[in-house]
Amino acid sequence: MPRLASAIPKYRLHRASGQAVVNLAGSDYYLGPHGTKASRLEYDRLIAEWLANGRQRSAATDSHPTSSVTLVEVCAAYKRYAEGYYRKNGVVTNEVTQIVAALTVAQALYGSEPADSFGPLKLQAVQQAMLARDWSRKHINKQIARIVRAFSWATSKEMIAANVVQALREVAGLRKGRCDARETEPIRPVDDAIVEKTLAFLPAVVGDMVRIQRLTGSRPEDVCRMRPGDLDRGGEVWTYRPEIHKTEHQGKTRVIFLGPRAQAILQPYLARPAASYCFSPKESEAQRQSQRHQRRVIPRTHGNAPGTNRVSQPKRSPQECYTTASYRRAIHRACEAAFNKPVELKAKCCELASDQQTELRRRANAWRQQHLWSPNQLRHTAATEVRKRFGVEGAQIVLGHAAADVTQV
Repeated sequence: MPRLASAIPKYRLHRASGQAVVNLAGSDYYLGPHGTKASRLEYDRLIAEWLANGRQRSAATDSHPTSSVTLVEVCAAYKRYAEGYYRKNGVVTNEVTQIVAALTVAQALYGSEPADSFGPLKLQAVQQAMLARDWSRKHINKQIARIVRAFSWATSKEMIAANVVQALREVAGLRKGRCDARETEPIRPVDDAIVEKTLAFLPAVVGDMVRIQRLTGSRPEDVCRMRPGDLDRGGEVWTYRPEIHKTEHQGKTRVIFLGPRAQAILQPYLARPAASYCFSPKESEAQRQSQRHQRRVIPRTHGNAPGTNRVSQPKRSPQECYTTASYRRAIHRACEAAFNKPVELKAKCCELASDQQTELRRRANAWRQQHLWSPNQLRHTAATEVRKRFGVEGAQIVLGHAAADVTQV
């Protein structure tokens, strides 16, 4: 009979010693003489703390000398917590991805060791491991802060002692000019000539998304989730109020203005249900398949008929709308095609030695910084143009900033 995941561990008799015992997360906890009131109270206390801790052991309840919580257990528990906490409209945010990446480095070095033994020197070793992966200085500092935050959460759940977190907070972040970590360039506007060269290698749907974002100065997620029902087309200038946006949890409203040129681009995407997304990966993929079929050289009476050469259950299928990640990847792939990415930089790191991996990452990062651009740079380009023509106040309105000092950046 399968074990019930929601079952409460039983109060049992340990025949050899005559004590009451309960097993929590694989460890036995002795409660005192079996059948006594004191043992029942101890059982109730341990079960209550165990349930409050998400069915995890805690440092306060561990009575067995060998039952200390390992780093892997802390990371697994915090990941479950993060997946429930870092959500927006029911969808897990990218913060969880960054947390998992940070904890993975720590687990690779000290996963099987007790979490209470994870001190400042070990955190600095994790810092150096991130440095060896060619992560940027600012990114390493953020990832180290996420690891400390995970230990702080574990302390609140009494999984580890409080002094562990206090010691970890003494580890200083990497300072500019005082470490070997690479520095990242601030986000700059992308030149329109570069955008035009990239558009030639983009799918038509993604190309229109780029044009809309360039004209409106909107955020990538605002373009990805645009729907006909969110547009007010009553005036000469249309307004777009995204249902989901970056600052909605602060009670703020986002308004994006669409002029005649943006309206002309959007017209073909408005003849659909009000709740459907304007820019759909499914439509983009259908257009790509149609174009491939039109370029087909083999006679139609030979080879595969359209739609027959398909995997019955593909691992990934086109979704209803683009995400910021898929939108960015589409642009990066187009940049690689437009600017002829060297073949040697496309090699898989897992097939190389460790020193070769480091060199390949360094060269690949240098090439990406020189040739790739991201959707957020379109927002900076639009903001720069608006500011030149209408001043900081105009740029602030277009970008939707609450304060002008943010716009100055």
